[in-house]
Amino acid sequence: MARIRPTKHPMPAQPPEERIKNFDEVTHGYSEDVAVQEALRCLQCKNPRCVEGCPVGIDIPGFILKIREKDFQGAIDILKDKNSLPAICGRVCPQEDQCEKLCIVGIKNEPVAIGRLERFAADWEARHSKAEVKPVEATGPKVAVVGSGPAGLTAAGELIKKGYRVTIFEAFHQPGGVLMYGIPEFRLPKAIVEREIEYLKKLGVDIQLNVVVGRTITLEELLTKEGYEAVFVGTGAGLPYFLNIPGENLNGVYSANEFLTRTNLMRAYQFPKWHTPIHIGKRVAVVGAGNVAMDAARTALRLGAEEVTIVYRRSEAEMPARKEEIEHAREEGVRFKLLTNPVEILGNEKGWVTGLRCIKMELGEPDASGRRRPVPIPGSEFEFPVDVVVVAVGQGPNPLIPRTTPGLETSKWGTIVADETGATSIPGVFAGGDVVTGAATVIKAMGAGKIAAEAIDKYIKSKQKEEK
Repeated sequence: MARIRPTKHPMPAQPPEERIKNFDEVTHGYSEDVAVQEALRCLQCKNPRCVEGCPVGIDIPGFILKIREKDFQGAIDILKDKNSLPAICGRVCPQEDQCEKLCIVGIKNEPVAIGRLERFAADWEARHSKAEVKPVEATGPKVAVVGSGPAGLTAAGELIKKGYRVTIFEAFHQPGGVLMYGIPEFRLPKAIVEREIEYLKKLGVDIQLNVVVGRTITLEELLTKEGYEAVFVGTGAGLPYFLNIPGENLNGVYSANEFLTRTNLMRAYQFPKWHTPIHIGKRVAVVGAGNVAMDAARTALRLGAEEVTIVYRRSEAEMPARKEEIEHAREEGVRFKLLTNPVEILGNEKGWVTGLRCIKMELGEPDASGRRRPVPIPGSEFEFPVDVVVVAVGQGPNPLIPRTTPGLETSKWGTIVADETGATSIPGVFAGGDVVTGAATVIKAMGAGKIAAEAIDKYIKSKQKEEK
């Protein structure tokens, strides 16, 4: 038996000095030959642990075997049996903490590049597949889906395949949720999200835009006046958290949510062609070190910032961002001020940001998250000049639906309380994704949408039996 290559085949990418000048996708994806070679690294385990790590239960060895055999259509068929958004998941899911983390090859070597192979199969289909998508004959009861992010899209796709008449209600002027407004073009091209949404439309899913459920219409009205038998709430976590320090109301302070939404969904990077301006200045500080913080920092560089600094109160070992995203940010010139915590945003007499006052930190005992708690070092305050501050310290669910839905139980964090099937305190109302868990991953939201679709199917069938 040939010796297994110890490392993943590298992913071709734009050079850093070129990519910071454009919003084109950074990585190019595997060629057919490289994908086959990477697929050969898979051991085809009899008890594949990688599948246990996948929130939607993809037959990972199965699709990789098809790639090895150069049956690329077979690979995408296996993927789509469990995952309706493989081109998206192959790009933005943290496989290193899920399926790849459990890969047997990874015990002694680098794990198989499952995410890169998933992306390859999805991209191959986009280029080569001639199969026409036929609409599903949807004759069943009506089901409403609130929100068109990964949880909502997945729930809608599963429900339409079961014959339900599905309508998605989206508050924004474009569907896609966080996939469109939160993740930059250079990491997830909008055309890919649009392609996946178009697939659902062709199946027969109806998408209503500019409908703010809780304002335009309530959940109660959907269930009682509009004739929907069930509702799935997948509105995500789009309410930004702030630092609660002096100076946060100055001009030039953004939440990462606003900063990325302006850039991604409202095309601020094409101003004045698109009429959404975005102020950048020369120096940008991004507070936080998750994927959203990396996205904001790398976006700021592409918008013309000369100096971008990540400010994070813990060390690199505790950074929640994907290793790949941190590496890409470093390659592009993003600076890191670690063990540093902002205490005040400084401004001038005109109300604009001029600097950031911080204090040095040291790590103490682990906190509830398992990470070592940062402790301020007395007398270590310092200042540095910045023109813009982007706050990327997490986000929670928008309170609009709970506030306008009497009887809908929420947690102390404002998330909707749902059981393992997605069922909430109101019969017929299901929820899943970040609105239930708080900010998490795309694939986990998709898993929740899939589980809820099954539960909705059972709920409606049970209700129909009772009515007979």
